[in-house]
Order: sequence, then structure tokens, then C-alpha cells
Amino acid sequence: MKLNTLQADAGSRKARKRLGCGIGTGHGKTGGRGHKGQKSRSGGSIRRGFEGGQMPLIQRLPKRGFTPMNKKVSQLVNVGQLTAFDAGTRLDAAALFAAGLTRNAVDPIKLLGTGDIAHKLELNVASASAAAIAKIEAAGGSVKLAEA
Repeated sequence: MKLNTLQADAGSRKARKRLGCGIGTGHGKTGGRGHKGQKSRSGGSIRRGFEGGQMPLIQRLPKRGFTPMNKKVSQLVNVGQLTAFDAGTRLDAAALFAAGLTRNAVDPIKLLGTGDIAHKLELNVASASAAAIAKIEAAGGSVKLAEA
């Protein structure tokens, strides 16, 4: 076998069909586009969701509710997830992100009270539930709420 004798298997490579380029392409007079109509014209693409002039489904369905553009999305962390940290550790958004408990270190973090913790931690989060604050303080820790 030599590099200059290598070639693709028969039928594995096929030239694309050159549509709309006349009878010289080997696809007849209409070039594989059929007769007349929007799809036979140049530039005759149909956008997604177009239903031939009928009112599209997305416009026929009722619209409900309101989605605010600047909605605040909090990242949720449960008290039970904090057991992996050593006693006396100071935790903030960067530390929780580095530990893989949050998606990023920018969005505000809300501490929830699910789970138990036995050792002291110092937390700096945007918000926390009353149950979460009670559990952290019962273990000897503290929760500082930052303004988000």
C-alpha cells in the first residue's frame, strides 16, 4: 500500500446536487426543484413556524402571565450541604462556587434550612431562611446577610 494509491471506498463520497443551475447539471430543466411555487424560486426559503399564510400556532395560542426582564434568580444552598466544610470556615459566594455548590460566584445565594449541621461556620450570603439561620446559630456559627 502506498499513499498515492489510497482512495475512498466506492459510493462513500457523493457530489452535492447543484440545484437551479440549468440543464447542464444533469438534473433536467428545473434542476430538481419541481415546477413553480415558492420553493422553486431563488431566495424562496420558508422561515421556521411558517404555515403558508395561516395564522401560526404560536400566535393562535393564548398568552398568559408576565416575565420580568430583570428577575432576580437566587442560587439555593441547603444547610445539609455545608457539612463538607471544616469548622470555623468562612464561606462566601466564591468559596461555595469553588466547592461546586453553586453555578457561579455572581448570582445571589439563598441559604435554606434542609439538613443539619453540627459545627461552627461563618456564612456571608445574600439571603437566608429563618430555619437556616437558626440551625447555623445553634451550631455556634453566624450568618451575615449581604445586600444583593
